[in-house]
Amino acid sequence: MENILDLTKQNIQDVVNASMEQVVVLAFWAQQQADSLDTVRQLEQLNQGRFILARVNCETEMEIASYFRIQALPTILVLSKGQPVDGLAGPQEAAALSAMLEKHLPPAWQLKLDAAREILAAEPDQAALAEAISLLLQAQAEHHSDDIALALADAYLQSHDLPAAKAMLATVGLAGQDSFYQNLMAKLHLAEEAADTPEIRDLQEKFAANPDDIAVRIALAKALNQAHRDEEALELLFELLRRDLSAGNGDVKQAFLELLTAMGQGSVLANQFRRRLYSLLY
Repeated sequence: MENILDLTKQNIQDVVNASMEQVVVLAFWAQQQADSLDTVRQLEQLNQGRFILARVNCETEMEIASYFRIQALPTILVLSKGQPVDGLAGPQEAAALSAMLEKHLPPAWQLKLDAAREILAAEPDQAALAEAISLLLQAQAEHHSDDIALALADAYLQSHDLPAAKAMLATVGLAGQDSFYQNLMAKLHLAEEAADTPEIRDLQEKFAANPDDIAVRIALAKALNQAHRDEEALELLFELLRRDLSAGNGDVKQAFLELLTAMGQGSVLANQFRRRLYSLLY
């Protein structure tokens, strides 16, 4: 259902049904009442997807206005679980409207968490994962909870960012270590085992024996990338680029750019390393 709509006899039952899951705000107004139009505009600005705003034109929907016993305009009613739970009558300042709504609306961080969970449950691509991570980081900045940390760990695991997932799971307290936490820990363990291949171990040994071998460094970075150990791969190449942008006659820079391209524009990690490369170039 749309977040802002006009209430009519045809859709009133749908709106009441929607209030079982989401707060609905009924705004009664009339063209001849300028204050009621101002109140509707204020509610539209306050909406931001946090509730369903159902505008009721009392000049055309007199039966609905009569049913709710509207005696003054504007009148605001808050519906939850199919029943009016709060309201205001007469002209209102935006602060008064906001104060009333905040008593009934979920906090902004909860909406961001819910939106991110929906994305993560839908087999997201890298761009969608980046959006989910962004929403969750915003939610975490507003409110610290194990639920947000678990959702972030899930997002990082789906993005194959194992260090970030591991770090996030480490922040979950005992109370939050439920079956979902155990499931994520098992996924992390399996992913870490899969990411530590014999090829990588062989290249790591060769690199440790001769860290100046550029060909081995590039081969190791590419192997790490294939195992979804992207941060390690990029850091390995960037470490050398920081000292010499033309290392290996440009081969290191070329390999670095290839990894960034493969990770895609939606990758938060790739964008971070792009900015770091630009800082060296300019």
